[in-house]
Amino acid sequence: MKSNDWLHGFRHSSPYINAHRGRTVVLTIPGDAIEHGNFINIIHDIVLLSSLGVKLVVAFGARPQIQARLDGAGVESTFARGLRITPEQHLPMVMEAIGGLRAYLESQLSMGLVNSPMHNARIRVSSGNYVAARPVGVLDGIDFGHTGKVRRIDVAGIEKLLELGNIVLLPPLGYSPTGDVFNLSYEDVGSQVAAALQAEKLIVFIDDQGLLEEDGSLIRELSARQASERLAAGAVTGHDASLLRAACDACVKGVRRAHIISYVDDGALLEEMFTRDGSGTLVSGDNYEQIRQARVEDIGGILELIQPLEEQGILVRRSREMLETEIDRFVVAERDGTIVGCAALYSYPEEESGELSCFAVDPSYRRAGRGDEILAMVEKLARTQGLRKLFVLTTQTEHWFRERGFQTSTVQSLPGPKLASYNTQRNSKVFYKPL
Repeated sequence: MKSNDWLHGFRHSSPYINAHRGRTVVLTIPGDAIEHGNFINIIHDIVLLSSLGVKLVVAFGARPQIQARLDGAGVESTFARGLRITPEQHLPMVMEAIGGLRAYLESQLSMGLVNSPMHNARIRVSSGNYVAARPVGVLDGIDFGHTGKVRRIDVAGIEKLLELGNIVLLPPLGYSPTGDVFNLSYEDVGSQVAAALQAEKLIVFIDDQGLLEEDGSLIRELSARQASERLAAGAVTGHDASLLRAACDACVKGVRRAHIISYVDDGALLEEMFTRDGSGTLVSGDNYEQIRQARVEDIGGILELIQPLEEQGILVRRSREMLETEIDRFVVAERDGTIVGCAALYSYPEEESGELSCFAVDPSYRRAGRGDEILAMVEKLARTQGLRKLFVLTTQTEHWFRERGFQTSTVQSLPGPKLASYNTQRNSKVFYKPL
């Protein structure tokens, strides 16, 4: 019998395709990845993303290629603070290595063989002087020469190319108003570009499945704050620390998500973009980490948020005493000390279902995706409790829930205890969502 696994996966990828269309994603690819056997598959996946309407910026590194060029010339290269020192006499060889790699990447992204996934893709690749740089200077008495740091990003120039459907290719080079060229860290370029463009995602490629704990298990998720704490404690070292710092810096500056994924595993990029659980390690920005379990001191903020909705008859009235009793069921969205959203999860373990209740978002934040983030948090909590479906009773927000995968159901489908307390006067509609 023919397997239809691909059909199921393809259909379930459509919400992610729609969500990413027109959004900007920055990819940072190390020179080691470009030399790996799986890189051709990454090229195919990049082209697929571009074909689906994702705006792509690719910042690439060239450390092994530069090292090979210097070794070939019999020149010794030195490092300090994790950066290559670039004397003026080394700069032509550095530029030669990076220029050759840039031409190679452009050629790979231009393939269109009939028997390849890139047939008829017709991808345009653009590059240029979009990164202004300054010298690192002298640190600890060491002159870093033409090693530089990102100073400014030409946001308007990059965005114009992205609007034309081009993939923007950024080498690890920066330029100064004086005409000098600087050798840059590709992680710095990727992080700074993602922040300047306010990209939806920063994708950081690594030679492992993601960041790992000491026991070798994958770290699935970190907030920007947790990432900073790990870096400060020295829990992440070497090149991994540079990558995590780049991801963390981007999130602090407004990028919503950074993902550290494998360049070795075939399909890791597509898995991250088009599946619910993704791949690798997620580093999330401030908006994400503000969704948390509610505490007793949040009750005043919750009441202030839900009372207008109770007065309109949208939510069932809850007293302060009830909230105090049930506060452990709530999650809240907090911004600058203010509760801007909340929801409660009531579990019915015998039916393996849970009720999403008291769902409210401050009107000022409804267009910022806060409701989706709260819903994602509740769904995550429900799955950790072993629940297989989520239901909601609503009188006025039917379409919002339907757009997020909830399906129409009947009152009779409610769990027994909930059915017994159903208020026929409110005549709420019932919607279910499988988890």
